[in-house]
Amino acid sequence: MQKKSDMSESTKNSKKAPGVKSFIGGTILTDERVTRQIPFLIFLAFLAILLITNRNWSERTIRKVEILQNTLDELRSESITLSAKLMNSSRPSEIAKKVENANIDLQEPVKPPQKLVVKKNKLSWKFAK
Repeated sequence: MQKKSDMSESTKNSKKAPGVKSFIGGTILTDERVTRQIPFLIFLAFLAILLITNRNWSERTIRKVEILQNTLDELRSESITLSAKLMNSSRPSEIAKKVENANIDLQEPVKPPQKLVVKKNKLSWKFAK
């Protein structure tokens, strides 16, 4: 009877949870409880790779957006500067100075412009007052 209890005890010992010795020796990989979990471990590794890839992609996208935002700010300020210069150079006094410096024979009109009115009945021109 002693032998049976020793045998059952030895089978209980063989079913013990794997320890450090089996982990270091590599025999833990042959245990049935561990081999059943391999598909789940592969799934977890896949999710980890997917998470890392997504993080890298989002960081790259954020960097591109920041670069484009900086470029947009620079272009906006350049546009405002050029618009101010154009407004200044298109004033009548500035145009008159440029015409005078270029020695072009143009003069400013003394009379204000007049509107031409054409009557449909007659083909004569009249000036509106």
